[in-house]
Amino acid sequence: MMMRNKLLGLALVASLTAAFSGSAVAAGVSANDLINDAKTGGDVTTYGMGYGQQRFSKLNQINRGNVKKLVPKWNLSLDSNQPQSQQPLLIDGVLYLPTVNATLAVDAITGKQLWKTPLDLPEDVYNAVCCGNHNRGLAAVDGLLFRTVIDASIIALDMKTGKQVWKTAVEDYKQGYSLTVAPLIADGVLISGISGGEYGIRGFIDGYDPKTGSRLWRKFTTAAPGEPGGDTWPGDTYKRGGGSTWITGSYDPELNLVYWGTGNGGPWNPAFRGGASMDNKYISSVLALRPKTGELVWHYQFSPNDAYDYDGVNENVLADIKVGGKVRKAMIHADRNGFFYVIDRTNGELIAANKFVDRVDWAKGIDLKTGRPIDSEMTARHRKTLVMEKADEVWPSALGGKNWSPMAYNPDSNTAFVNTLNFGMAYRTVEQEWKRGTFYIGMDFTGFVFDSKQPRGYLQAIDPISGKNKWRVPLAIPQFAGVMATKGGLVFTGAMTGEFIAYDDQTGKKLWEFQTGSGLVSMPITWEKDGKQYVTVTSGTGGVYALYSGDERLKNVPTGSSIWTFALPN
Repeated sequence: MMMRNKLLGLALVASLTAAFSGSAVAAGVSANDLINDAKTGGDVTTYGMGYGQQRFSKLNQINRGNVKKLVPKWNLSLDSNQPQSQQPLLIDGVLYLPTVNATLAVDAITGKQLWKTPLDLPEDVYNAVCCGNHNRGLAAVDGLLFRTVIDASIIALDMKTGKQVWKTAVEDYKQGYSLTVAPLIADGVLISGISGGEYGIRGFIDGYDPKTGSRLWRKFTTAAPGEPGGDTWPGDTYKRGGGSTWITGSYDPELNLVYWGTGNGGPWNPAFRGGASMDNKYISSVLALRPKTGELVWHYQFSPNDAYDYDGVNENVLADIKVGGKVRKAMIHADRNGFFYVIDRTNGELIAANKFVDRVDWAKGIDLKTGRPIDSEMTARHRKTLVMEKADEVWPSALGGKNWSPMAYNPDSNTAFVNTLNFGMAYRTVEQEWKRGTFYIGMDFTGFVFDSKQPRGYLQAIDPISGKNKWRVPLAIPQFAGVMATKGGLVFTGAMTGEFIAYDDQTGKKLWEFQTGSGLVSMPITWEKDGKQYVTVTSGTGGVYALYSGDERLKNVPTGSSIWTFALPN
């Protein structure tokens, strides 16, 4: 009898262990959790805090009335001096986040590290990487966590243990390809972009089987001869035409469309790519794709034959907006070229396009009938000049009227909150041959141009349809952090000088700030556990953005990186 009871007990333990293990994996995140991410407010299961990337939370326990009481609950060193430009995920009480050399799981309430999986990187991987060593985030589904790696690969990790399940080489990093993008799970497919537009790559968007890492499809972003748009590239220039896809796309499950932005042409010098007579499909555009197949349904090109490195990769925020008394399924996009676009996301029809920064001199405006920019005389001259004798001043600069750091959108007030830039650049085209693993821009880039009488950037609250400001906060040093808005009437973002800041969403008044000890270029999130709201952000610039600001004061900002979580006192 004792042996029988012992066997029954062991069987019961085994049964309970299996049930617990199975439920833990199932509780990780499901496809339905991803679809409902923006609706729940508890966990954060997607990049963008929802497939539509509004970065808006319905949580309001922390609000404009009590935010001044917000205090840090814990802080954890990330053991890295590289830029921390990522957005964490929060799933079942665990924070998951990548750094450039590791992936971590952290207990969200205590800050205790649960596991950390280092990356095994080739020694020469940084020889052909443009614009900073970043990783911007993760994707998760069915017990697996997905990230990209700077050596142009994608890996899947077990969410419970951090153990690597599979690794797929996307391209050869020695050819200038790299990966920094947060992947996207859409309709059961793992979707990723690519970096390397400054190295003469041919850009693409890929779809993978999340269970195995096998590639399902590839959509190139420079059109080849015989393909639609192939006649917009002279000769074989499409093979080195750029069109990188380094910021995560959005997804509309009802329309079953993924919206993914594409980057600058290669080289920057537009005369290499045919000048004004060639649009160079599909650089500096947004592509609407079927996630199962990569089929192109429609596209809109923000900057045809892009001359100024105006990547069209900035986030495409999905929102239902009333236009002329009728609700339209819209996509809103603040482009680096200085124009704020509202596009019908069902068909790519342009609804509105307005200048959202003070100075745009490359174009006179956007033709609403054709959707095309109206070139200024200066731009028309640049498109046909292979080699310029002297530099011109162009506004916005190559960093754009807005850089990659994402805006937030409050659907209740129909307001976009955007960190913008207010400076130009010295622009002179030169001849250049393509060589593997070296910059291929055809440009003598000598730096940025500032107006000493004007702020170098703003935090702006923008009406999407009119493009007009509801308010704006002038910034002596531009902000490169992402923005988050909440139902509590707050707008969160970070400063290059280390402050994590909360603003009143109606007035732009600063309500609270906390010095994190290092500059912020990351994306904050807010979440709820056991009825309590928390706010989490990573800090650490790695020093790279000091070059972008042109401000001596940033040279003294510490570069150590960490993750912070804040809450109201108990």
